[in-house]
Amino acid sequence: MSHAPLLAVEDLEVRYGAATALRGASLAVRRGQLVAVIGNNGAGKTSLMRGLTGLVRPSAGRVLFKGEEVTRLPAHAKVARGLAMVPEGRLIFPDQSVEDNLILGAYAHGGLRTPRAKETLERALALFPRLRERLRQPAGSMSGGEQQMLAIARGLMAEPDLLVIDELSLGLAPRVVEQLIGVLRDLNRQGLTILLVEQLASYALAIADHAYVVAQGRVVRDGPSGQIARDPEVMETFLGKKKAA
Repeated sequence: MSHAPLLAVEDLEVRYGAATALRGASLAVRRGQLVAVIGNNGAGKTSLMRGLTGLVRPSAGRVLFKGEEVTRLPAHAKVARGLAMVPEGRLIFPDQSVEDNLILGAYAHGGLRTPRAKETLERALALFPRLRERLRQPAGSMSGGEQQMLAIARGLMAEPDLLVIDELSLGLAPRVVEQLIGVLRDLNRQGLTILLVEQLASYALAIADHAYVVAQGRVVRDGPSGQIARDPEVMETFLGKKKAA
């Protein structure tokens, strides 16, 4: 069992009414990896993340986490088991303070009642000093980049074994994306396992160990990130680089 992936998704299907957004999708994330999922807008990446984290119930397939089948568990139950998500669009609580948003991230462990939770908060604030400066400020009054920092820090407050991040770069300036990518790289080097979903493939492939390509609701390719980045079709479709004649 020690060789089993931390997360294994097998033939997952996600439907919204009569529409099938994802079909037959499989992926694996091993402990300590940073795995990227890339694909164009509407490819099915977010449906894959919602299905594996429990935000929607898959119509077929299995999700295994730490060797246990968790397919039908709701999202909050998966958070309690160590699978946390930073959702697309951040979805912070705008009327609540930055501090309250962070405390809510730790709800599965009883908020800030334990010394360990307080240590986790200090680590999160050390990663994002801007948040420390704005602890009492309403979260919705911050910039988009600061809100994304908060969303990541809130995910870290859950003390996850695996942190899923959906569309990190959405609506952010390139310099902010580069800063956040650097934070993710450092977190991974410190031992955090990360599943990064990103439309801007070049950013994700630059830091990932392994990558999956999603198109038209299916996983169409996977491999080491360097290999995927050199794939001519991937380069043309997702990186904007033309194949050699």
